[in-house]
Amino acid sequence: MHADITRVTRAIEDRSQDLRDEFLGDIDAMRQSAPDRKQLSCGNLAHGMAACSSDDKTVIKMMDSANIAIVTAHNDMLSAHEPYKDYPDRIKAAARRVGSTAQIAGGVPAMCDGVTQGQSGMELSLFSRDIIAQATAVSLSHQMFDAALLLGVCDKIIPGLLIGALQFGHLPVMTVPAGPMTSGLPNKEKVRIRQLFAEGKIGREELLEAESASYHSPGTCTFYGTANSNQVMVEAMGLQLPGSSFVNPGTPLRDALTDFAAEHITRITAKSRDYRPMAHVVDARALVNALVALLASGGSTNHCIHLIAIARAAGYRMTWSDFDAISEVTPLIARVYPNGSADVNHFHAAGGTGTLFKALLDEGLMHGDANTCFGQDFSDFCQEPSLMNDEITWQPVAEESLDPEILTTPRRPFAPNGGVKLLQGNLGRSVIKTSAVQSEHHIIEAPAVVIDDQDDLKPLFEAGALDKDCVVVVRFQGPAANGMPELHKLTPMLGVLQDKGHKVALVTDGRMSGASGKVPAAIHLVPEASKGGALAKIHNGDLIRLDATTGVLSAIIDERTMTERELATAPLTARTVGRGLFGNNRRAVSSAEEGASSLFN
Repeated sequence: MHADITRVTRAIEDRSQDLRDEFLGDIDAMRQSAPDRKQLSCGNLAHGMAACSSDDKTVIKMMDSANIAIVTAHNDMLSAHEPYKDYPDRIKAAARRVGSTAQIAGGVPAMCDGVTQGQSGMELSLFSRDIIAQATAVSLSHQMFDAALLLGVCDKIIPGLLIGALQFGHLPVMTVPAGPMTSGLPNKEKVRIRQLFAEGKIGREELLEAESASYHSPGTCTFYGTANSNQVMVEAMGLQLPGSSFVNPGTPLRDALTDFAAEHITRITAKSRDYRPMAHVVDARALVNALVALLASGGSTNHCIHLIAIARAAGYRMTWSDFDAISEVTPLIARVYPNGSADVNHFHAAGGTGTLFKALLDEGLMHGDANTCFGQDFSDFCQEPSLMNDEITWQPVAEESLDPEILTTPRRPFAPNGGVKLLQGNLGRSVIKTSAVQSEHHIIEAPAVVIDDQDDLKPLFEAGALDKDCVVVVRFQGPAANGMPELHKLTPMLGVLQDKGHKVALVTDGRMSGASGKVPAAIHLVPEASKGGALAKIHNGDLIRLDATTGVLSAIIDERTMTERELATAPLTARTVGRGLFGNNRRAVSSAEEGASSLFN
């Protein structure tokens, strides 16, 4: 193992010992005291199986077979989740073939950030993760189950499902993907069209045609944003079948993988000889493996929040310093948009997750001995599935990438580090994703343009007030202020300014997510402005320095002036579009570096 990977893993374990012991104690108590179906009253059991078929009732009454909980995020607002409509029936049929049963334990909300992007509904997005976690716990609270299959893909859904399921960590748990849509309009062309629209050179009709050619069918969006980063993360954590993330929906292999997962999980319950509870799979090694895989592949900055929240749910304290330290020694070995021109289908064809993991394991950058839901340990995740006579067979992954322009090795990386950098200075702590930012833009020093709402940028842009070097400061966008919406509405305008030759950067206590692109963006700044952070003291024209090479983010203002300045007042949070229901979440939420969660204090 690489010495620094081992050091960070042990540091996480050491600082979390009390929390982890408490978590495992709770899980052990649940395992010991949770009502086995034999212990349920006749009334309890009758209610729990009343809607089942007579055959399933007979199996459940026998008590010695596995009953699998299905927690589903199906809806057809999300292209990625539309394929899940048929999954419960497939899973139930597969479970019956091996003498077990499955029930839909519950459904969780699943919102599409692509629909709410730049709209007021985006202010509910981050908090939806905590609602999903709570809904998952409610779904499993009947305690009729021996294991759980989680059906989810997109941004907040997978983290929420994992956080909720970890409260029932005595159960084996697997995630079941739906796969990406086939490739549409190339991502670079989509960005070009968006910038032309921002400049007023094309109309809405042309823009909609391009967007519809990009997002065109059931399946996950094909760029490497948070949804697809989730898939790499859960595979790297050992919670999903190896090589299953990026198999397209509606294909024979996709259906066979769903069947295989349903059958396989019945073999790892406490009723089997190979019991694999989720609490023992999600340990510090699994969390570090997930982080390494995300960094090596240029994954979403949203996981600077989500992975910390998942870790906390499993009894671990992770910080951005851990991210920074691991990023320093993890080379970038995948180029998938926005870090390159390829999409996830191209990445999968080049070797996909298995070839990525093998390259990292060979360099000692991942824990091969980590526990998993499949195989002996994580070293067995260098396999990929294929169909032979309608049966899944597992083959070793390609020894080398089939397209070194998309997927390479740590010996020939695209960049020497993972592209997530911790920035610190008199403005606080923040992170930046540099993997898609050209090196000439890694250092920006320019006057601040301060706005308190992302909609305030467009009038300035259209008036020509931004035709200069500038650092756009967007404050009062943190979780306690307005739910921490993503700010991609800014991206086309900032990209135009950069293309004109201006030195441009973004500094915000809000988010940019997995599509963080070519404009340097210091995001997730803590303390956030609404909590008294220094961002609330910045004035127009203040010189801001962002240095992604040395990890500095500072306002070039003398300390006395900064101290004497009054804090700006946060705008009132609107109550429309359901936002009024989330006031308690905003008041209780932790900082972005603590996972931006209202569940753990």
